[in-house]
Amino acid sequence: MKTLYQRQSLFGPGICLILLVITGLVFIGCAEVPITGRGSLHLVPDSELMTMSLKEYRQVIDNNKLSTDPDKVRMVRKVGNRISKAAEAFLADMGRKDQIRNYQWEFNLIQDDKVVNAWVMPGGKAAVYTGILPYTKDENGLAVVLGHEVGHAIAEHGNERMSQALLANMGAVALSAALAQKPDQTRQLFMTVYGVGTNVGVLLPYSRLQESEADRIGLMLMARAGYDPRAAVPFWERMNREEKTSQPEFLSTHPAPSTRIADIERYIPEAMPYYRR
Repeated sequence: MKTLYQRQSLFGPGICLILLVITGLVFIGCAEVPITGRGSLHLVPDSELMTMSLKEYRQVIDNNKLSTDPDKVRMVRKVGNRISKAAEAFLADMGRKDQIRNYQWEFNLIQDDKVVNAWVMPGGKAAVYTGILPYTKDENGLAVVLGHEVGHAIAEHGNERMSQALLANMGAVALSAALAQKPDQTRQLFMTVYGVGTNVGVLLPYSRLQESEADRIGLMLMARAGYDPRAAVPFWERMNREEKTSQPEFLSTHPAPSTRIADIERYIPEAMPYYRR
């Protein structure tokens, strides 16, 4: 979470490398990240990704205890629904209405005080762990987290990361064959990339660039949803203090240097007009 090697016997390593690079370049211009306009690599068909996402999400929900605290569950779903509606409005404003149909939003609270984490899978299936609530403090803090994670989802960072992993593990030339003929390998790759299955709680290891994009988009989403984007600074300060004493899962693959807070402070003025409105 190789058939390329079979192809190498026919074409030779040099030709395969050229085909690999050309195929990657063809696909890299097929997707664009909102706001930044950065081109991203999308090799996995949305239908395939959504099918895998829904299946793995069901497994996570079935294999974990959901919170029975009505107030906390209500808060998670309230904030999640407001952020998701803001995300759809955001996509519509960006001229990306067609993308909205890919999302079937669902927000669940998993009872695990030891896991400081939250994630949103492709297609909008989301989980928040009770262990992160002491750091979010209130709805504004939770909106920072869910805005960030929904930002990853609508920027389609998951497809990009999965595509990078497929490119490295299976090869773009044999991608279609890999998806069709190697379902077990593809599923394992998905679980590795998204941190589900036996390693629940570890987020997709996004790059620093993707993290910055999700921070920026997340501030816009929470502001549009009626939450104060300035709450992002104290939230990340709390998470950074925790990181110095122990490494919570939410930060295990998320860089949280002081430059992150500086970048967030730079993005806040861009989001504030939507909050005031």
